[in-house]
Amino acid sequence: MKLNDLKPSVGSNKKAYRKGRGIATGNGKTAGRGQKGQMARSGGGTRWGFEGGQTPMFRRMSKRGFNNYNFVPQSVEITVGRLNAFEEGAEVTLESVRELGLVKFSKAVTNLVILGGGELTKKLTVKANRFTAAAKEAIQQAGGTATEV
Repeated sequence: MKLNDLKPSVGSNKKAYRKGRGIATGNGKTAGRGQKGQMARSGGGTRWGFEGGQTPMFRRMSKRGFNNYNFVPQSVEITVGRLNAFEEGAEVTLESVRELGLVKFSKAVTNLVILGGGELTKKLTVKANRFTAAAKEAIQQAGGTATEV
């Protein structure tokens, strides 16, 4: 394929109407604007956000106030199987997970949650904010300890 072979797909290129060029064109006289009315006049139309006289949405919405979303503790979740990336006998904390780069998360994340997916083959000391029952059992079966912080 070469640049001179490229063509627009069929029907995508339409010729623009030449408006106001006589009655024979089909767009003469009123030039497709219809008879009278706001939109038929030059400068016609409404401003942004106008809703026909009804109080516009941007005036009905509250513009002040407090939102707790930014202050909700954010968590990062890791399955038990992913903990095999640590060395035998290592201590697993939020900081150690961050350093190892197991998951991508921001500085705003304050909680570590361990989920029970996969199989753990190493004895680890895991300190997290929350464990699922399956995760706690898997860590203890591997000979490690699961401590809630």
